[in-house]
Amino acid sequence: MSEEIYRSPRKTGRVAVLLSGRGSNFRAIHDAVREGRIDAEIVLVLSNKEDAPGLQAARERGLETLSLNPKLFATREDYDAEIVSRLEIRNVDLVCLAGYMRILTPVLCRAFKNRIMNIHPALLPSFPGLHVQQKAIDWGVRFSGCTVHFVAEEVDMGPIILQAAVPVLQDDTEETLSARILVEEHRIYPESVRLFFEGRIEVRGRRVFIDG
Repeated sequence: MSEEIYRSPRKTGRVAVLLSGRGSNFRAIHDAVREGRIDAEIVLVLSNKEDAPGLQAARERGLETLSLNPKLFATREDYDAEIVSRLEIRNVDLVCLAGYMRILTPVLCRAFKNRIMNIHPALLPSFPGLHVQQKAIDWGVRFSGCTVHFVAEEVDMGPIILQAAVPVLQDDTEETLSARILVEEHRIYPESVRLFFEGRIEVRGRRVFIDG
């Protein structure tokens, strides 16, 4: 059986950002768009929380925002189907999760396969899930970091695009380690989006190859 291959498009892209909190990675991506480092536009910032600070930040930047309350939908699948509809209406090419605190169902994962990116504050496949900075400290690893990956139906297990390593210091707390990792998140997430719209990303099975 031949290996499935996906190639990112070389085009000016349309991006949707999904967030639940302050949206610092959203701001990093939008800053890169405004500075011309990413050939794309953010056409929607969507949240599952009406009062998410990231939504207010998006409004202040003149971007379209939308909040959808999951409690108004019978199932998680129904909720994600509504999101797919809202994204497809806007001809979204790439979805960026930026602190979006919901596990995606297959409905959304399959509709945008290899077109949903996420940033995770650990070096996957080590430490999936939550509170991973504290887990890195508790395990005594010498390096942690962050990972940009495509989203798959299995949580935190999609093909890895870029990673950045951050040393774990002996006196680190969850807060101090998180702060240093966040600096790298803001660097490699916009870079991954840039590579996507330059047509330089190829996914073969679960491996990502980057031209140049």
